[in-house]
Amino acid sequence: MLKTHNSAELGKEQAGTKVTLAGWVHRRRDHGGLIFIDLRDRDGITQVVFNPERSPQSHKTASRLRNEFVLQVSGEVSLRPSGTENPALPTGYIEVLADEARILGAAKTPPFNINDDLEVDEAIRLKYRYLDLRRPRMRDNLILRHRVYQYLRRFLDQKGFLEVETPILIKSTPEGARDYLVPSRIQPGSFYALPQSPQQAKQLLMVAGLEKYYQIAKCFRDEDTRADRQPEFTQLDVEMSFVDEEDILGLLEELFSGLAETVTPHLKFSRPFPRMTYAEAMERYGTDKPDLRFGLEISDLSDTATTTDFKVFTSALAGGGKVKGILAPGCGGYSRHQLDELGKLAKDRGAGGLVTISLSDAVTDLETLTMDMVKSVAAKFLNIEQIKEMASRMEAGGGDLLLIVAGENDIVSTVLGELRLEIGRRLKLAADDQLAFVFIIDFPLFYWSPEQGCWAAMHHPFTTPPDEDIPLLDTAPQKARSRHYDMVLNGNEIAGGSIRIHTSQLQRKVFRLLGYSDDEISDRFGHLLEAFEYGAPPHGGVAAGIDRVVMLLSGEESIREVIPFPKNQNAADTVFNAPSPVSAEQLEDLHLRLADESDS
Repeated sequence: MLKTHNSAELGKEQAGTKVTLAGWVHRRRDHGGLIFIDLRDRDGITQVVFNPERSPQSHKTASRLRNEFVLQVSGEVSLRPSGTENPALPTGYIEVLADEARILGAAKTPPFNINDDLEVDEAIRLKYRYLDLRRPRMRDNLILRHRVYQYLRRFLDQKGFLEVETPILIKSTPEGARDYLVPSRIQPGSFYALPQSPQQAKQLLMVAGLEKYYQIAKCFRDEDTRADRQPEFTQLDVEMSFVDEEDILGLLEELFSGLAETVTPHLKFSRPFPRMTYAEAMERYGTDKPDLRFGLEISDLSDTATTTDFKVFTSALAGGGKVKGILAPGCGGYSRHQLDELGKLAKDRGAGGLVTISLSDAVTDLETLTMDMVKSVAAKFLNIEQIKEMASRMEAGGGDLLLIVAGENDIVSTVLGELRLEIGRRLKLAADDQLAFVFIIDFPLFYWSPEQGCWAAMHHPFTTPPDEDIPLLDTAPQKARSRHYDMVLNGNEIAGGSIRIHTSQLQRKVFRLLGYSDDEISDRFGHLLEAFEYGAPPHGGVAAGIDRVVMLLSGEESIREVIPFPKNQNAADTVFNAPSPVSAEQLEDLHLRLADESDS
């Protein structure tokens, strides 16, 4: 090794010992005689002192150093002089007095400072990702990711799970997004697909009798990127035989509570994790992934709204819709511009409009509320008793703002769910040090897809309904529930799974409801259906998004911050310049030809 110690290994107890360090020049300070270098390695920073009287040659070398030069230095660990200690650094009570120094690698001036955490344009950071990863914040994110991996493996090994790798080159089958296709050179005109998940492979492993499987799996989906989505991502994949929902939810709670306690002990959470049905989550929070770190639940105002003369309300109710609202506490003084921003958000999410009712600060009790304490364009269509009832339903008081949406129930709930999150962000209602886990259960099995003109799977086509709902597949598919469950953390779905179908008869029935012909079923899923004919155990599992989990545990807002080499918003890797054209020879080997623009 070119060094005897890392920064984290040096402290007062090493004073007087000889050490050799190697790392990057984090900062250089020339005091006219003495030169101070902050030497950075993966574990931290150590101050090195170059004294011309102690070592003229090393001092001469230090005079050539610039930020990000790679340096090897040997010297004596010494206690810092009294009054110069830096308690903010683990090594802040010692320094190394240089005797020898050697430049291992010179460095150009970086395109951004490595030694501070100032905001840098993301495009520059991604292009020079190998420099970005030198910054302490990014290094700490990767260390956290490593610790998460190690905990997951230890926990599952102790629970008797086997880590099994599944193929990357597989058959293209529908999983909910576009596949990445890989052409076969040996079989011209045929393609592999990169797996969107190991779903069918892990079910086959259950047929194979492994009973407990897991994998930290790479998955690929050709879909638009966003802050919590990448075309290439990593998930913890788990499957178990002879289990029901309680077994899997219990395992998840034990796994993730232990993970949080181990790798982020500074974060707070409660056990047991609460459970909420899909219908309840949509009714109370307008989403199936509610952030429970704050309240502001949706209130149904339909019964009061039906007594008004306000056509916005009565027309929606007459069409079978709903009138619902949420409270924006302390926002009664919002300006017209601020109210218009909220109105635009509501319209962008599908609402016909947003009704706002501002209550004056002078309101001390709703019983004393008068019309001159109310500010709303809808006020002339409502009487004071109706406003009082709505305000009471939302637990509003003086200085508060009521946000009300009328229309089709699903749209109303979704819009208010988005408004709830926006108000939560504006008022900073969600504590940064809190983890709010919740299980969402009792999802519908299907939803109707107008684009496809058939039923679509709410989770995926391998999810089984409860036994008592199986007859509904023949009479009322829309009423069938699924044995699907999600785990949500701080408003993000971090894991989802289900109890699977394990008989070919039921699986064929579901495929047909999803619009597949018998020929398509045989072509795309024949291998799985045949396997079920050889004695398939009841089984179920779950997949957890590791990138998203690490993002939340680290306090980041984008999964790109916790992935070593992520794709940008155009699904491009700017370090490796991918995707990129390939040579004509490679295309010829694959029996492919690019279409000319004139062909399109």
